[in-house]
Amino acid sequence: MALKLSDLAGKTVGACVSGGLDSRTIAKVMVEAGVKVVAFSADLGQPDEKNINDIKKRMAPCGVDTVIVDLKDAMADACFQVIEAQAMYDGGYWNSTGIARAVTVRGLLPEMKKHKCSVLVHGATGRGNDQMRFERYTNVLAPAMKVYAPWRDAELLQKFPGRTQMVEYLAQHGIQAFVGTKKKYSTDANLAGLSHEAEDLESMETSMLIVEPTMGVWPQQAPDKVEKFTVRFVKGRAVQINGRDVIPLEAMQLANKLAGRNGIGMKHALENRIIGTKSRGVYEAPGMELLATCLRYVYQATMDRRAGALFAQMSKLVADQIYDGRYFDPATQAARAAIGVFSKHATGTVEVGMYKGNIFFNKLTGCRASIYNEADSSMEASTGLNPVSSQGFAEIQSVEARMLAHSGQIVAK
Repeated sequence: MALKLSDLAGKTVGACVSGGLDSRTIAKVMVEAGVKVVAFSADLGQPDEKNINDIKKRMAPCGVDTVIVDLKDAMADACFQVIEAQAMYDGGYWNSTGIARAVTVRGLLPEMKKHKCSVLVHGATGRGNDQMRFERYTNVLAPAMKVYAPWRDAELLQKFPGRTQMVEYLAQHGIQAFVGTKKKYSTDANLAGLSHEAEDLESMETSMLIVEPTMGVWPQQAPDKVEKFTVRFVKGRAVQINGRDVIPLEAMQLANKLAGRNGIGMKHALENRIIGTKSRGVYEAPGMELLATCLRYVYQATMDRRAGALFAQMSKLVADQIYDGRYFDPATQAARAAIGVFSKHATGTVEVGMYKGNIFFNKLTGCRASIYNEADSSMEASTGLNPVSSQGFAEIQSVEARMLAHSGQIVAK
């Protein structure tokens, strides 16, 4: 049974907040209804948040204290897991928001329990994916914890049909807030990237170029020169960038900076939401795109055809599971374990060139597990595979081909 505001009186709830208009409105409404509210916000390395502690200042007038939980390292490690799995969702974009919800809920729940919270409150809308993600992760990680979704509460929706009503409500309580000019789109950000959607982007006649990149630039605005980038992978994880040893957080921050300024990682997608509708989004994920592309070059050298096909299936499964809020499910972990069999051989150094949104392969070195042999593949005379040896293989293949032809199963049209 879905919780309503009236069910929360006297309870201690943990509210996931961003410090925005919605967060402040929900917090104040609950406080006024006699609910003990403790606000929580995850520091995920959001590039659009200059000072994460500003959230505390924005929430304080609503009568709540805000706990900031530093999850930047956890978010960076999650980015590495997504890169290892090459887990791009529908439309070929990186699961920046989907994986962030897994990190957020897993990271905030222990803090909520410390503050005796019995209900998790999230501000996700009743039309999107995040409501499902917040709810499911809470259910699987803390099944005794209840969930309250204000924007599925009919009474609250009736009271606050839009931003104007929220501003007026807060003003009645002496809390200053502004509607401001109509936004062109809404943005959700973290270390992995930014997702832009809604407002003007809902029209398929609106160009994706209305988005102003936060982590970089559009390709046409990037420098008119190729920038070299080198990364060393050990078992599928980046450990060195441009000769400098890095931990995951440093790797993501540096890759974001370098790739962003070269216009890398801008994607458009018309994706299929969890609830069955379609959603249009414009995504920035410069570091993810750069590191994952480089790792893909190592995978291409170390996987045979059947391994590559199996990897592709596991990659898609992981991507779909992340999107659906099922990252901790057994199926996801089994697929990740299978991917680990392949990534343990993915050690090597990749050099690429970045130029106006493009990534050019330069060279791969130090890849001991590579199954590429120049002598075998050469079209010139070499000590590799003897071309004459292929005659027997061709004859074996021809037996099946002729039988299919003689049986009438193949007809050229």
